[in-house]
Amino acid sequence: MAAARRARAGDPRAGFRPPEEPGSAVPQGLLRAARKSGQLNLSGRSLSEVPQHVWRINLDTPEEAHQNLSFGAADRWWEQTDLTKLILASNKLQCLSEDVKLLPALTVLDVHDNQLTSLPSALGQLENLQKLDVSHNKLESIPEELMQLPRLKSLLLHHNELSHLPDGFGQLVNLEELDLSNNHLSDIPTSFALLINLVRLNLACNQLKSLPADISAMKSLRHLDCTKNYLETVPSKLATMASLEQLYLRKNKLRSLPEFPSCRLLKELHAGENQIEILNAENLKHLNSLSVLELRDNKIKSVPDEITVLQKLERLDLSNNDISRLPYTLGNLPQLKFLALEGNPLRTIRRDLLQKGTQELLKYLRSKIQDDVTSPKEEPPVTAMTLPSESRINMHAITSLKLLEYSEKQAAVIPDDMFDAVRSNPVTTVNFSKNQLKEIPPRIVELKDAVCDVNLGFNKISSVSSELCLLQKLTHLDIRNNLLTSLPDEMEALTRLQIINLSFNRFKVFPSVLYHLLALETILLSNNQVGAVDPLQLKKMDRLGTLDLQNNDLLHVPPELGNCESLRTLLLEGNPFRTPRAAVLAKGTAALLEYLRSRIPT
Repeated sequence: MAAARRARAGDPRAGFRPPEEPGSAVPQGLLRAARKSGQLNLSGRSLSEVPQHVWRINLDTPEEAHQNLSFGAADRWWEQTDLTKLILASNKLQCLSEDVKLLPALTVLDVHDNQLTSLPSALGQLENLQKLDVSHNKLESIPEELMQLPRLKSLLLHHNELSHLPDGFGQLVNLEELDLSNNHLSDIPTSFALLINLVRLNLACNQLKSLPADISAMKSLRHLDCTKNYLETVPSKLATMASLEQLYLRKNKLRSLPEFPSCRLLKELHAGENQIEILNAENLKHLNSLSVLELRDNKIKSVPDEITVLQKLERLDLSNNDISRLPYTLGNLPQLKFLALEGNPLRTIRRDLLQKGTQELLKYLRSKIQDDVTSPKEEPPVTAMTLPSESRINMHAITSLKLLEYSEKQAAVIPDDMFDAVRSNPVTTVNFSKNQLKEIPPRIVELKDAVCDVNLGFNKISSVSSELCLLQKLTHLDIRNNLLTSLPDEMEALTRLQIINLSFNRFKVFPSVLYHLLALETILLSNNQVGAVDPLQLKKMDRLGTLDLQNNDLLHVPPELGNCESLRTLLLEGNPFRTPRAAVLAKGTAALLEYLRSRIPT
């Protein structure tokens, strides 16, 4: 109890005051156990303030000492240990007392999930503190005194209301983990460069428009997360961070990828949902250790042949770009286990082949390598037998690939000659994406005998027509990035529908007709305004394996959702609910469903 004795030395009355009335929220048994173990857990007790005798646990004579003067070896409270770990999480605390300084031996202080608007300056006196968790509060600022903690290794400040940070942050030289995500930061202090022992830095979900070049001085940094900010560029010096292993740049405004000449340990690069147009050899040639490259939802038009230098690549996500062809040599990447290409205007790969999985796709690419060398790709020649209307219609796609494509034309209507060209040819795939359509073309019903895959994404469609509901062989429907607010009951006729993509629309309620489409295996409904789901109805959908509800307005996740045991992928990030916590979501779908089941009232 040396540290407590030092604190007592400045207060000659310590230990001789009459004991405080013990708070009913803190049983004496807990306090007795804490004096022996040095750890006290008061989480989830609805405390609006910390009882004074908690702060004075190592100073005042315990209550039992006044009642029992014969102590056994186990009850010698004066020989028992200083408090080193105090957990006050998930209470209703609005402030912390300056008396926190009476616990100078603390190494861990956890007050996450409270209602704190400020922190006491006395925290700066806890010279032994190694971990401080004040996440999920309402903090608007950090006291300068906090920068005086010489042994602090972990500082968790995520999900607060911080708009600026003290300039002295660089004094926390032993810091290894710093989480500032989900605040209102528009810049970070240049003194961050002094945090040379920092291993993990999370700056996600702030308002950063740039990163200071000095951040490259963090030579120990392995994990950097800048997801969901306003970054337009990344400082070139970032490329000199030799220890960096994971870099998250998703959901920013990047127009190009930086080059990484020194990042030879980089294993994961996540840069999806930006405005990247070009992927060139210079971006890739030094990334010898890369195993994950995620570039979905950008504007990339081509993939360089040099991508084959990424010999350790295991996951490549190029979904929803503008890629029209792939280098066939992609099939030679030896470690590649996952390749996502959905949502690209690929002209050389049939849609049904994309659905067969990565290994079949790689096998196909390998088989085409020799063909690519011996027969250059040419457009079918216009001959004397070509009808005028067919000269701008890809008849080869219609007759051989069974594909009717009129995408990326910015067209307000689909020309009639597109439908006329089909004639008696059975078309299985329709791609009218990336136009200016305000309604589904009525003539689509003419394709009902064969069509099973329809892509109407990236238009201005505000309602689903009755004609679409007549396509009874439909298995895949993509209507993402439109203006839909509801779906008609007539869609119940689409009994074969397996995959539906409704992301980036304007749904405020979960479309009830989906509950009746029992063949559905995948529902993508991210980036809408859905406020609730019915777990009992979802449980009846025993083929449903993927449900994406990211970035909606879910205030509550019903525990009964855990009973939907067919789900293999459940995505809930980016909603305003408080539980489950992000840490639970990060563990994956199986752990999330188990957590939800454990919360079902019995």
